[in-house]
Amino acid sequence: MSTPDTHNLSKRERQMMEVIYRLGQATAVEIHQSLDDPPSYSAVRGMLRVLEEKGLLNHTQKGKRNLYVPLINRHNAGKSALKKLVDTFFSGSTEEAVATLLHMSANDLSEDARVRLSQAIAASREEGR
Repeated sequence: MSTPDTHNLSKRERQMMEVIYRLGQATAVEIHQSLDDPPSYSAVRGMLRVLEEKGLLNHTQKGKRNLYVPLINRHNAGKSALKKLVDTFFSGSTEEAVATLLHMSANDLSEDARVRLSQAIAASREEGR
């Protein structure tokens, strides 16, 4: 089975996935109630079917309602979304993306965070050898 495609999610689909990740599992009613400026309830149910067709969700019965759970963990979904962002806005350059992030948050990084980032870079060097 191929890996579900998280690159081509609409803004609303991403919002719905965020709700499900935050709650761990959710009914359509819970998702609908958690969205800012939600579409109709039937539109939410339709988008949930689409997310199932894309291989991102599964559901089980909970009484008379469907309980939706993610099929791809949040970390892997985040990696996929980040790869798409780097490809789209930084021409695939991890270096440019990281440099931009560091520049954006230079004043927000604690010394501990800087140490962890340095360690991550060192570990990346070791993996590349």
